[in-house]
Amino acid sequence: MALSDLLYPDNPKRKQELIHLHQELLDSMSTNFHATNELVGVLNEHLGCTITPIEMRESSTVKENCEIIIQVMSEIQHQVQKIDSDMKDKLEPVLYQKLYDIKEPELEKIAIAQRVFSIIFGEATSTAAMVAIKLLGSDHLTLTVSKLIGVLAQIGASVLGGVSITIIGLGLEMILHAILGAVERSQLLTAVRSYEKHLAEFKAASEKYQRAIHEVTSLVRQQVQ
Repeated sequence: MALSDLLYPDNPKRKQELIHLHQELLDSMSTNFHATNELVGVLNEHLGCTITPIEMRESSTVKENCEIIIQVMSEIQHQVQKIDSDMKDKLEPVLYQKLYDIKEPELEKIAIAQRVFSIIFGEATSTAAMVAIKLLGSDHLTLTVSKLIGVLAQIGASVLGGVSITIIGLGLEMILHAILGAVERSQLLTAVRSYEKHLAEFKAASEKYQRAIHEVTSLVRQQVQ
């Protein structure tokens, strides 16, 4: 038994807790990568975007993987803003306002969007128009993307950012060394609490983000069936 474990009897439990929290963080990140790629696929297929799908890099740190997903989320935000700009440029002000009028029937909004896409692309499907309307009218998706970007940036800037993604197959002490770095083992409780705080914020933001994406992708699946 390590001397630190004799001096701090709760350390073995905290060590296991730290490993568990780290794995939870990786699982949530992996789910976000998958959800983001689903949305990227919809944008590329139906709106003519050329966003490159992403994948977690097991040889990289948490921070580096946070930066990967932040970059593609920012690109998605840019594409939504571009759609809005195209609508504003091509439509009469009255029609443009209808796109954001919650009282306006969605079928009417889709018809308006399809008209604009027909001008831009030469032709447009109702699915493309529906995706555009869903993205433009979804404050939920816009807010969740912004929130998750903020949380990811916080994680990347924290002590967790320098931790490698790959922990499978490593011994307990090697994993702890990777997570804690120069942090004294007597500060395990502080490390655990830090993980808990960031993980709670990350999971909450991730769940909202994934639900918002599911709303869009499920509508597309229903439309093409």
